[in-house]
Amino acid sequence: MNTNTNKNLNIIIDGTAWSRFPLKTHIIKDSDKMIDVVKKYAKAQLKPGDLLFISERIVAISQGRAYPIKDIKPGFLAKLLVRFVHKSPYGIGLGSPWTMQLAVKEAGACRILFAAFASAVTKPFGMKGVFYRVVGKNINAIDGPCAYTLPPYNEYAKLGPARPNEVAKELSQELGCGVVIIDANDLGVAILGRSSQDISEDFCKKAFKDNPLGQTNEQTPLCIVRKA
Repeated sequence: MNTNTNKNLNIIIDGTAWSRFPLKTHIIKDSDKMIDVVKKYAKAQLKPGDLLFISERIVAISQGRAYPIKDIKPGFLAKLLVRFVHKSPYGIGLGSPWTMQLAVKEAGACRILFAAFASAVTKPFGMKGVFYRVVGKNINAIDGPCAYTLPPYNEYAKLGPARPNEVAKELSQELGCGVVIIDANDLGVAILGRSSQDISEDFCKKAFKDNPLGQTNEQTPLCIVRKA
């Protein structure tokens, strides 16, 4: 488990020391099953009390929820709304017509328009994230190709994973440990799925606040978190 050594993999959370062990995998495709991926790369490494964190990206890919951008045809609404999206250096998000089209398809045009209206009305008051809270459906996990995206996904856009809580529970039953599905980047952490509500969302966010899985070519979408 000697990966991402450029990161500080030991962390103090609320006064307790924890170690994080990113696990390198092959490039996950839609032909892969998550149960097989975690059994191959994580199961033999786990100890009692461990938690396994999984990048939402590979869960979505394994579910067939990543699409070549050449096959996505942005409509008028997607082309219009994308003009108003803040462009971040840490991920495309909804800042491309392809990802915005996925959002429209996933949530529906009416819900997207209502969320955009709510965001515009509340923006002068300094309220952030209103669009994503209103639209729901893990739209904040939609992402597209960036300069650092590993091939072939440098030409893909993807939705967030379907049924993330159910997936986490199914994997937990196979592994015998807690499982968390996260969307982490250099801006922040979103917890999309947990195998048990007893796993603190606040703890999960603190454990990944510095993004130990990396943002470029680390290829470590799994991470074991263990009390030191």
